[in-house]
Amino acid sequence: MPPSCLNAFAAPRIHNVNPQDLSIHDFSYELPTEKIADFPLAERDQSKLLHYSAGKIVDHRFHELPDLLKPNDLLVFNQTRVVQARLLFKNSTGARIEVFCLAPLGQTDMVQAMLQKGSAEWLCMVGRASKWKEDEVLKAEHSESGIQLKVRMLRREAEGFKLHFSWEPNAHCFAEILEYFGKIPLPPYIKREPVEGDSERYQTVYASENGSVAAPTAGLHFTDAVLESLQTRNIEIAKLTLHVGAGTFKPVKAERMADHAMHEERVIIGLDVIKQLAACKGRVVAVGTTSLRSLESLYWTALRLKNKPDSDWKIQVSQWEPYESGYMQDSFQELMAWLAEGMRERGIQAITGSTGLLIAPGYSLKVAEGLITNFHQPNSTLLLLVAAVIGDDWEMVYAHALENGYRFLSYGDSSLLVRK
Repeated sequence: MPPSCLNAFAAPRIHNVNPQDLSIHDFSYELPTEKIADFPLAERDQSKLLHYSAGKIVDHRFHELPDLLKPNDLLVFNQTRVVQARLLFKNSTGARIEVFCLAPLGQTDMVQAMLQKGSAEWLCMVGRASKWKEDEVLKAEHSESGIQLKVRMLRREAEGFKLHFSWEPNAHCFAEILEYFGKIPLPPYIKREPVEGDSERYQTVYASENGSVAAPTAGLHFTDAVLESLQTRNIEIAKLTLHVGAGTFKPVKAERMADHAMHEERVIIGLDVIKQLAACKGRVVAVGTTSLRSLESLYWTALRLKNKPDSDWKIQVSQWEPYESGYMQDSFQELMAWLAEGMRERGIQAITGSTGLLIAPGYSLKVAEGLITNFHQPNSTLLLLVAAVIGDDWEMVYAHALENGYRFLSYGDSSLLVRK
């Protein structure tokens, strides 16, 4: 490894440490600003692809991915769609106030939240909130449609602001309001305003379920041609939904991971996907950290249901539950077959809920054997997840990427990591 890379990875190596005792500072590296991709490449599948397996690294282009997989492998995608959750208003003095919609209030079903007509209440982040006077109603009008949008503040809480939206004509649903008035919510580390092309490029080509405020960026490299190539090689495809929240960018401020509160995200996994997992004859490869988190949460949910048959049939995994459950563990395929049968008997077509699972060194993957993912920020829970998949070799992988011109973060390049 070149000396410059050795200097960038000065943290001690982690061996046999309780995940709760981990320090995020041991998962750091120097990320120069010029390595962060501010714009996507002209062609999605021309991004670089770092292939890591058995301690070795080989450089590829993303369109070569099908050649790196095996027949009967199962790729699991997150089909969530990014909503244009960033809304701009002006107060009575003309000062700009930015509203960033995070999650619907009193509504756990994102589909229903998006279909609400006339009014809606959401938890939001508010930029320049000090400029918003108490009881002031902010207004905006869409010139082409004639829709008039109003928002008033209900109250401020620790996690954000609770806001009430209303609009006329009230025949429009909230999803349409976001399409008319909203802007694509680029990540905070992209220091520019959204441009017209972001509306397309900050979505995967297979996105279908409205609800995310950040893209599942591992999927941004896929094209229709790559997907067709996968199918011609008998590589299976499954799609689940995890709606990515702004918590994915939440910085770790605690000295120990035991003191960090992991964000929760909503998950929907259909019975058809669970049957595919039960019947899989190859490896399960998660497309993105969100898919991996969903799959592993599904395993622990199924294990809980098998051990506690009277508990609710929904996904509900806390941050440390897998590390403390004490359950006798089953093979994931046997467990998925059991879960599929239980759902069939109960007439459940999709299992839903939320996960707060933190995947960190010390966690043993139960479902996925591979991960397709971008290159993540230092000192982040996403980097902890990568370290859980490939161990201390995450340092070698990131050093190689830095030294060989890979682009980092959401619009950056990709990697295929096969677990150790």
